[in-house]
Amino acid sequence: MSKLLRVLTGLRAADRVEGGVANRIRRFDGWLDRASARGANAAGYDHTETVKEYYDISNELMVWGWGESLHFAPLSPGESVEDSKIRHQRLMISKLELSEGMAVVDIGCGVGGPMRRVVKEAGVAVVGVNINEKQMERARSLNAAAGLDHMVDYLVCSFMDMAAVADGTFDRGYAIESTCHAPDKAGAFAEIFRVLKPGALFWGQEMCMTDRFDPDDDEHRAMKQDLMHGIALKEIATTHEVDRTLEAVGFELIEGIDRGAEQDGTATPWYQPLESWSRTLGNSLIGVPQGRKTAIGGSRLAEVLRILPKGSADVVEMLDRTASAYAAGGRSGIFTPLYCFLARKPF
Repeated sequence: MSKLLRVLTGLRAADRVEGGVANRIRRFDGWLDRASARGANAAGYDHTETVKEYYDISNELMVWGWGESLHFAPLSPGESVEDSKIRHQRLMISKLELSEGMAVVDIGCGVGGPMRRVVKEAGVAVVGVNINEKQMERARSLNAAAGLDHMVDYLVCSFMDMAAVADGTFDRGYAIESTCHAPDKAGAFAEIFRVLKPGALFWGQEMCMTDRFDPDDDEHRAMKQDLMHGIALKEIATTHEVDRTLEAVGFELIEGIDRGAEQDGTATPWYQPLESWSRTLGNSLIGVPQGRKTAIGGSRLAEVLRILPKGSADVVEMLDRTASAYAAGGRSGIFTPLYCFLARKPF
């Protein structure tokens, strides 16, 4: 199935659920107001449902524009976006010291891009955990097409409560841009800690506010709010808060590095593929501002022609605003999606 046809099929499938795409994107757009009005712990608001909705309505468009590995990576001169993600995944494999026969948990596995590299290159068995059934179905299909399905099991649940998994099950674990969605980061890390064996290593990649973020700066607060809204993040922790939370639940922090900031002056900024198209980067034309504007216009026409369901253009607009928020946060230096840590569960 072509990428464009898959996007069309995905949006039509989303239109058949709970009032259609138009109502679903309106409901998603109001999630911050609902969360604020009801309080952080009040009944009636469930952030895991907001995150599930986010990926329900946007997943196919995100895969179309960014690929099967839905994460950022440090970019080196002359390197494509896809190659940078592969190199970054190999760094994770190395840091985790993976070896054949290990049992590994992929927390928030998305459509399984990193999972397939881990299985192919390290020869380990992986359990993918994901609350979103559509993403999990796509992961199953892609794993089967790659001949890797026999190496992967699937657990459809929130990583906040993996009750089906016994204590001390996994030799290793990783979470790539997933625990940033947690309604309670301490709760997420504690549950991951529980399912890992003593001595197990845990790699995480978090979206964080950096030391340059000033909570008293109106512009900084506005950028943070835009990021929270567009990426379905109930809060955005600082790098130091992530470290303290890991240690509070029992992990030993081995290293914590903002890999978007550690590069030298010759490196391509991690957010560059969202701002301009480059033959070298190999980034999607719809990933850059003009391409996204064209996609919005085309989807509006497709709605009029009834090729796409009403509300599809609003989804593209939402992703356009989110991409702009990523870039603004990156340019200002107050935000990074590349805070990478390695931690260990003590023996």
